[in-house]
Amino acid sequence: MKLTIVGCSGSFPGPESPASCYLLEAEGFRLLLDFGNGSLGVLQRHIGLYDVDAICLSHLHADHCLDLCAYHVVRTYSPDRTLPRVPVYAPEDAPRRLAAAYGMDEEPGLETAFDFAPLAPGTFSVGPFEVTAAPMNHPVETYGFRVSHGGHSVAYSADTGESAELVKLAAGADILLCEASFLDRPDIPAGLHLTGRQAAEHAARAGVGTLVLTHLVPWYDPSEILGDACRGGFEGRVELARSGAVYDLR
Repeated sequence: MKLTIVGCSGSFPGPESPASCYLLEAEGFRLLLDFGNGSLGVLQRHIGLYDVDAICLSHLHADHCLDLCAYHVVRTYSPDRTLPRVPVYAPEDAPRRLAAAYGMDEEPGLETAFDFAPLAPGTFSVGPFEVTAAPMNHPVETYGFRVSHGGHSVAYSADTGESAELVKLAAGADILLCEASFLDRPDIPAGLHLTGRQAAEHAARAGVGTLVLTHLVPWYDPSEILGDACRGGFEGRVELARSGAVYDLR
């Protein structure tokens, strides 16, 4: 299983990265976790334009889903071929919300290019992957994911405040992609995002191998986020997400 970080910027694209998008590959199958604004362009550095086999959307904030609208153009109007619909696992309201974002009628909406399936807590198969979805602590319906293949696992927090569900979801994972949107200050709002320290505390409780801090908001210095994480009691490897970084899990 191979993980490529396509986009890791939090809330909006930054100068070095688009918004959230992560590519997982195994046995020739390509799965995207989130498809935030700006990510479709950078994705083409890593795979072909038509090579996405399935998509999981954690929630319907623009920085996690909006480039699905652009990808609808690719799948619908390609001059070269008629393309099959791509399975999209997303919160139940995704077809209506994304059709509205695109500016089209709800029917048929984006479903000419995508086959939407509503998410719920639990485990399901996507190609060669076993995917587990769990609810996160965020103001809108949001799911974290654990993707497993060949005895290895990557856990992804999506957007969340402090969450016991995240600790369970990530337990023993090789890599935890964990959001770290806030600096560690006393006045941060609850139930919205994590600090680097809180991300490290979740990683320590989950016993993961490597913590990758992601959803890095461009107005903060990422070195401060990393410094906060180093005070979170996690003894494994900790690093900042970077667009283009590749992790080969063998």
